[in-house]
Amino acid sequence: MLKLLLTCEHGGNQVPAVYSSFFEGKESQLSSHEGYDIGALELFRELEPLADKTFHSETTRLLVELNRSLHHAKLFSDVTRQLHDNDKSIILKEHYFPYREQVEHFIHDFIMAGRQVLHISVHSFTPNLNGETRETDIGLLYDPKRKLEQTICRRWKQEFQNDDKELLVRFNYPYLGIADGFPTYLRRKFTDEQYIGVELEVNQKYYTGDRERWEHVKQTIYSSLQNTLTHFRPELHEEEEEL
Repeated sequence: MLKLLLTCEHGGNQVPAVYSSFFEGKESQLSSHEGYDIGALELFRELEPLADKTFHSETTRLLVELNRSLHHAKLFSDVTRQLHDNDKSIILKEHYFPYREQVEHFIHDFIMAGRQVLHISVHSFTPNLNGETRETDIGLLYDPKRKLEQTICRRWKQEFQNDDKELLVRFNYPYLGIADGFPTYLRRKFTDEQYIGVELEVNQKYYTGDRERWEHVKQTIYSSLQNTLTHFRPELHEEEEEL
């Protein structure tokens, strides 16, 4: 049986009290897209009823970037990059590893029980970056070499078009699905048949704009995902057995 895992790595901009002194004078940065994915947590909450399991973080990405690998240059932000190695190790131990390991362990346990996991990582993106306007509403990020990811994303895009033809949905935009990220890491741990990783990217202009339109976009994402799941669950799996 296909199980839906929903995560949100950049849900908030909270700063643990012990690190508050490092963020003095950084309020504007914390409240911007650099501090968190604006609107992503609200969308995550909207989609939660569809999921079999969920994980999210409300700690600012400026402390440590949960969606980056240990080797990535932006694992730590300009605020924390200059910290002593001991301090970085503590941050990793208390905030990075616990989050990523619990997600990975959940996937492993379900796979060992004969399940297949569809992991949707919920994100949002700023409409304008470095003077460039991002020309899309919804981004579906996946690895084109993994056929199930491609198939599900194509179906999901069709469901979006069925619900709202005005929404522009693009594949692997504004980022590539194979760029460094949590799903990219997890693909190296699990096979195509075991793990299907998709990053959902939603333009922040909806959250910061007209509230009625934002509610409509959230509902459209919900219904399109629900219809996608309904379409694929009986086709990708053998009949569900009790855990």
